[in-house]
Amino acid sequence: MKNINSVASFLVITLSLAVGIIAGYYARKTIAESRMGKAEEEISRILDEAGKEAEAKKKEILLEAKDEIHRARQEAEKDNRERRRELDRIERRIIQKEESLDKKTENIEKKENILLEKEKDNEKTQQDLKLIMTQQLKELERLSGLSSEEAKELLLYNVGQQIRQETAILIKNLEAQAKEEADKRAKNLVSLAIQRCAADVVSETTVSVVPLPNDEMKGRIIGREGRNIRNFEALTGVDLIIDDTPEAVILSSFDPIRREIARVALGSLVSDGRIHPARIEEMVEKAKKDIEQEMREVGEQAAFEVGVHGLHPELIRLLGRLKYRTSYGQNVLRHSIEVAHLAGIMAAELGVDIMLAKRAGLLHDIGKSVDHEVSGPHVEIGVDLAKKYRENKDVIHGIAAHHGDIVPETVEANLIQAADAISASRPGARRETLETYIKRLEKLEAVADSFAGVERTFAIQAGREIRIIVKPEEIDDLKAINLAREIADKVEHELDYPGQIKVVVIRETRSVEFAK
Repeated sequence: MKNINSVASFLVITLSLAVGIIAGYYARKTIAESRMGKAEEEISRILDEAGKEAEAKKKEILLEAKDEIHRARQEAEKDNRERRRELDRIERRIIQKEESLDKKTENIEKKENILLEKEKDNEKTQQDLKLIMTQQLKELERLSGLSSEEAKELLLYNVGQQIRQETAILIKNLEAQAKEEADKRAKNLVSLAIQRCAADVVSETTVSVVPLPNDEMKGRIIGREGRNIRNFEALTGVDLIIDDTPEAVILSSFDPIRREIARVALGSLVSDGRIHPARIEEMVEKAKKDIEQEMREVGEQAAFEVGVHGLHPELIRLLGRLKYRTSYGQNVLRHSIEVAHLAGIMAAELGVDIMLAKRAGLLHDIGKSVDHEVSGPHVEIGVDLAKKYRENKDVIHGIAAHHGDIVPETVEANLIQAADAISASRPGARRETLETYIKRLEKLEAVADSFAGVERTFAIQAGREIRIIVKPEEIDDLKAINLAREIADKVEHELDYPGQIKVVVIRETRSVEFAK
């Protein structure tokens, strides 16, 4: 019974579960279907709303696009209207210009017609003038008795004469003005240089006097049968003159270095008292070494005095030799130092190379130190020495140009030439024999007298100025200018002289009347 109840209970439970499951299934299905319907309705609603909104948005966008298109069309029409107005303005301007050009063209054509008419009138007038001029020219030729070519030549000659006269006057005025300015500048420059350069004036001779303690020394100098004096003269190359001069003997030689060596050697022999051939030879050799050393010291002192440095030792030695060299009685070393100072001072005033001017001035006569041993002019010898010891090319040019053998190409070379002339031509610097001096003055006057129209000639200022008195009826004022220039040129080419010579032409016109 129990089993049956259990089975029945199980069956009831199972059936209840099955009914519950079926009922739950249908309940869920009903709920799901209900929810799905609602969802579909919601979806339909959302879709309807979205469609409506899209339709509204579409209409709104279409309206905006239409508005934008309308605005763009309006702006385009506005631009077109403005462009059309601009084109209209340009068209009107072009039309106005065309009208203006048409008017100008008409005016030009009118003027061309007027010009053509005037040209025709001018041609006719010119023909008439030619005819009149031909008639007048024939009449003038008939009245003057000259042909047209002869009249032209006469006119040209008169014009040429007038032009030459005016040109000569202009040249005279310009030359006077230029000379006045140049003279003023040159005088200031040269006077300043001379004032600042105070050089001693030493007159050298070809003899030296050696004092003796007594006249007995003369016999010892002569030696037995004259062997001492012969040996001395043979070793030194000088003439030893022993005469009646009390307590003195004379050394004579054209070579100042030999004469100085002999003087020093003889002085040493006299002081020592031992005079014989061996001692003479010893003293002469010692004197040569002493003089050689003295020349080096003198050369160094000269370079130091001028302020020139870096000279080759051999050039310094040759400078020292110039102490014993004279030119027209002027010591060449002192002359070279003076030229260096003058050139340096003038270079400083002109603002050019001072050291170059001093160096070239100091070495300008270096060729004279060996011109007794080497043949040729001292200028060429000096140039060769400067090249040999590698001097500056401008220094070499200054040496080569200082006597005018070549044209000076630098300011420094011109200064060397000027300083050399100043040093050589100043009073007392050089001397000449009376005979040579007189001949030079006579030749100077003869050169001036050789010109036509010269009445009298006077050489004055020791030959540094010549005054020419001309005949006024033959030489007028303009010819006097040319005459002065021609005489100066002939003096330069035919005479040798230191410094410069002033040529003065004097023309005097006298008007004489008598009161009765």
